[in-house]
Amino acid sequence: MTYSLLFFLIFACAETVKNEAKNNTVNPEPTKEAAIDTNLIDFIMGKFNPEKNKDFIKIPLEYADQEGRFMHKEAFEAFVRMSAEAASDGISLKIVSAARNFDYQKGIWERKWTGETKLSTGEDASVSYPDPSNRARNILNYSSMPGTSRHHWGTDIDLNKFNNAWFESGDGLKLFNWLEKNAHLYGYCRPYTSKDSLRPFGYNEEKWHWSYLPISEGLTNAADSLLKNKMIAGFKGSEVANQLDIVNKYVLGINHSCKH
Repeated sequence: MTYSLLFFLIFACAETVKNEAKNNTVNPEPTKEAAIDTNLIDFIMGKFNPEKNKDFIKIPLEYADQEGRFMHKEAFEAFVRMSAEAASDGISLKIVSAARNFDYQKGIWERKWTGETKLSTGEDASVSYPDPSNRARNILNYSSMPGTSRHHWGTDIDLNKFNNAWFESGDGLKLFNWLEKNAHLYGYCRPYTSKDSLRPFGYNEEKWHWSYLPISEGLTNAADSLLKNKMIAGFKGSEVANQLDIVNKYVLGINHSCKH
């Protein structure tokens, strides 16, 4: 699916859903819109291979910490411009995570679920949190359930370090302050700010995570209209997605400046 078609579908499908809800109508037979919704939902949930999507690009090693990272071409082109401007100010931006599809995110999630990967606190979630809901909540401090990550879209990147403290002094603070001042000029927004009255739910603050708004805003709106908790399945712990209201509290629990 090309992105010109994808974004037409994002808004067309979202409008169809809203209109049907408003009119309280039900289509008696499957329609083209229903089929389109399925394709769009699969994309939102990361059920595709970025390496085989012609609208994604492999990130050259000069911009990333390792080979094999992918992101959407338009988001990457904007990042290249932002990186060049940052470099002229003595700031080095390095992508340490980019596109992650459903299967990739499933690996991250299940390693934390089983305790193979420890939480940021050093805890083994499988031991410290035997109750599935509590275990999921603690993993959700920093990691998304498969099918719900913004990284599925190729629009979101993590920069330099996965450590808020690093961005609070020295070179890290200099880099963070530069991004806070300039990233919006290149279309980038930070979705996971500190929690407050405007963002009471969702993941903890991530000073490293930035989203390319010209694309991600439309996908956020599409997720709002189309993605349901009951769709989140196919991995360990998915049974608590509805109980935790993953869509409203996590997928949509972002910095209000990063959504319409």
